[in-house]
Amino acid sequence: MEIALAPRPEIAQQHGFVHAGAVSAIADTAAGYAALGMMPAGRGVLTTEFKINLLAPAAGERIVARGKVVKAGRTLTLAQTEVLAENDGKERLVALLTATLMAIEGREGIVD
Repeated sequence: MEIALAPRPEIAQQHGFVHAGAVSAIADTAAGYAALGMMPAGRGVLTTEFKINLLAPAAGERIVARGKVVKAGRTLTLAQTEVLAENDGKERLVALLTATLMAIEGREGIVD
């Protein structure tokens, strides 16, 4: 699953880079949708915890979060997201998120 963000002043921190909160939000969302894709009908997911390593300033034309499932279980799923800054057709890793997500009944996710 991929989520993209266009940098704007409204989501920048004091040095002009995309704020860690915005980077964390798209990383968590990408992990969540990746995990949701592994769930049977009628089940949803909720993040129970995540850890994010901010590796470089999030600066570029576009910030992209790519989530994938590492291990899907009946109750808990482990997912990981790489967040990359795109600039001039090149990608640079700026953050890595690892998340644990809990399956929940009766809360099928909404996916566009």
